[in-house]
Amino acid sequence: MRLAVFLLAAFLVLPLAAAQPNILWISSEDNGPHLGVYGDSYADTPNLDALGRMGMIYRNAWSTAPVCAPARTTIISGMYPPSTGSQHMRSLTRLPADMRMFPQYLREAGYYVSNNSKEDYNLQKPGQVWDESSRGAHWRKRAPDQPFFAVFNFNVTHESQIRRRPHEAVHDPAGVRVPAFHPDTPESRQDWAQYHDKITEMDGMAGRVLAELREDGLAEDTIVFYWADHGPGMPRGKRWTYNSGLNVPMILYVPEKYRQLSPAEYEEGGESRRLVGFIDLAPTVLSLAGIEPPSHLQGHAFAGEFETPPPPYSFAFRGRMDERYDMVRSVRDERYIYIRNFMPHRIYGQYIQYMFQTPTTAVWHRLYSEGKLKPPRTHFWETKPAEELYDLESDPDETRNLAGSRSHRAILRRFQDARVEWSLAIRDLGFLPESAIHSRAGDDAPHTMGADSARFPMSRIMSMAELASSLRPDVDRRLAAGMKDADSAVRYWAVLGTIMRGKDSVSALVEPLRTGLSDKDPAVRVAAAEALGRYGGDSDVEKALGVLLEHSNAERHGVFVAMAALNGLDYMDERGRPGLATVAELPQLDPNAHSKFRAYLPNLIKKIQADLE
Repeated sequence: MRLAVFLLAAFLVLPLAAAQPNILWISSEDNGPHLGVYGDSYADTPNLDALGRMGMIYRNAWSTAPVCAPARTTIISGMYPPSTGSQHMRSLTRLPADMRMFPQYLREAGYYVSNNSKEDYNLQKPGQVWDESSRGAHWRKRAPDQPFFAVFNFNVTHESQIRRRPHEAVHDPAGVRVPAFHPDTPESRQDWAQYHDKITEMDGMAGRVLAELREDGLAEDTIVFYWADHGPGMPRGKRWTYNSGLNVPMILYVPEKYRQLSPAEYEEGGESRRLVGFIDLAPTVLSLAGIEPPSHLQGHAFAGEFETPPPPYSFAFRGRMDERYDMVRSVRDERYIYIRNFMPHRIYGQYIQYMFQTPTTAVWHRLYSEGKLKPPRTHFWETKPAEELYDLESDPDETRNLAGSRSHRAILRRFQDARVEWSLAIRDLGFLPESAIHSRAGDDAPHTMGADSARFPMSRIMSMAELASSLRPDVDRRLAAGMKDADSAVRYWAVLGTIMRGKDSVSALVEPLRTGLSDKDPAVRVAAAEALGRYGGDSDVEKALGVLLEHSNAERHGVFVAMAALNGLDYMDERGRPGLATVAELPQLDPNAHSKFRAYLPNLIKKIQADLE
């Protein structure tokens, strides 16, 4: 009888233990799927290759954002940053009071959660998120037999490391594949070879963590993920919502003990073509831990008790990158990627001080300026079309835009509809100027404000943004009506529409643009000043320059308005020269802003001074 009771007790305990596996994340920075297990014969990655052969690789994994802070914000919140107002690089907003970051749900379920050690979130932490987040964080600090969720992040592959010189090459630069959009120069070959050298170094670090897992006897008790935080830290990789900037490696290993939690298509040594993104990581980890993902999470669990059917599309976004504003939304399925550029008047390769430190960027820009490049290598330094569509099967480097192809009209329309539906579903706050996200939210979280149609009449705002950025001619009458709209964001996009169309549109709408110089909203004033400053007559230029210089003062108008004004001033080129002395005296910090913004105003001011002096 006692034996029967013991066996029954053991039977009842086993499913509970199986429902709480250990979960290990190994992550790296700024690298795409350039691993041997993904078929890259130039790569040298034995440890991750072995993990991939033990587990399964995902071919169509997307980082959701092509740069670290928004990508990690997606992961930790399980929400698209445009829905929380946290989409801009190194921004800072907060979640509503009833929402938490996903490790907090794991802690409540008894997990020890550790992070070694990068956070880099664009959201304030709502209380304690990690048991420990530091360079010393480790699963070994948990209580005996306590399940753990542990993260180890390696930055040796970061953009800053692939351009560090001197460097003794391990991979031969002569053997590297240079993408069709990059110039084939010694500088770009060395950068790409050094990038692979750093991936090999990272692979050794990952191998040591996996060895520790085995040493502790935990390999068969732990589900392991490996992923990189976005694409390569090279120009038109990192920061761009092409597949080249979003496609990342993702490896999942589920030991036999927990095989019932593995994805439906899981096969040892296999690969999945399911669309997965960083938006899916939070619900997936919770699902693996036996926790039903909260309803506010916006992704799809691709493993565990609460696995969902695969979604038909993956979505991605870009907002401000450091000191430069842009707005892009991308959608992909297994074959195609669609890109919607909402600021097509900005060139792809806007000057970002940090990015221009990479040798490939500098030589690429120089060769373009000297007229020594041909398409598609010229495109990066030119303004954008409103829409892009690429066939990833026939054109993996995304150089042949099919958006104007008659034979692809149905495909284009399908992606257009998917993008609109997604933006409406998440209440995309990217359609507001960054300053307006904060002013409209007030004491609320931006996500709360975004759900309020009175404060954020999204359909009306998005309709004007779509029209303005469509680059369609003969819309001046509708832009003029938009400049009289009761909502400032509608007025803002209407003004941007004139800049996108250039001198003729600005001349046709000069009177409402002059009115815009005194608009109640500073974002509208700044946009109207850029329009008149670039394309107006002499008297309008003088007034516009005064508005831009005034709004470039961060102590009076805040860092977001000042960044927008300095960008507008920079795009005035020689017309801005009379303001050079004032620029030199501008405050370079917003005393009320977080320290993460400290470099952006100085970068813009130095760029303007260097161009005009």
